[in-house]
Amino acid sequence: MIDVTDLRKGMHIIIDGKIYTVVEFEMHKMGRGHSAVVRTRLKDVLTGLVQDKTFKSGDQVEEATLTLRAAQYLYKDDNFAYFMTNDNYDQYSLPLGDLEEEIKFMKENMELNLLFHDDKVIGVLLPTTVVLEVVETDPGFKGDTVAGSGKPAILETGLRINIPFFVNKGEKVKVDTRTGEYIERA
Repeated sequence: MIDVTDLRKGMHIIIDGKIYTVVEFEMHKMGRGHSAVVRTRLKDVLTGLVQDKTFKSGDQVEEATLTLRAAQYLYKDDNFAYFMTNDNYDQYSLPLGDLEEEIKFMKENMELNLLFHDDKVIGVLLPTTVVLEVVETDPGFKGDTVAGSGKPAILETGLRINIPFFVNKGEKVKVDTRTGEYIERA
């Protein structure tokens, strides 16, 4: 059991026998003499439903015990993304609705980790950075520098980010999967 004040975004917890992912977390301290209130937005891992839940300071929840297995992202179709574990070549699928954020960073044959709870795959854990190719952006001009807000670009997975003016179509860039921001040219 963990205290609700120790919750963080991305943690998995069990409430009433269901596994939830913490999507948002805010702690509000009330005036003098009142205890803090912890407001969370939780996503049910199995159904994908998101709900808001408020806890009082001092409440405790059970942290879900998850295991990681190295895997390779194979491909996606209209409804599912397919993965293969590296150790025994078992194949698993996850609904695309469960991978709304992660799928923007995933390209075929990419190495990642699958999250398991009681031998059931419940999600993916991406590497902290990925290298993706710029497929659409405005051309750069001589004299453009790093300074400024940059220009919009679309990457090979469909992800939209801002990149510096000197990066052109066809170049590869390193992107942080936690924030979705440009890091450097690759």
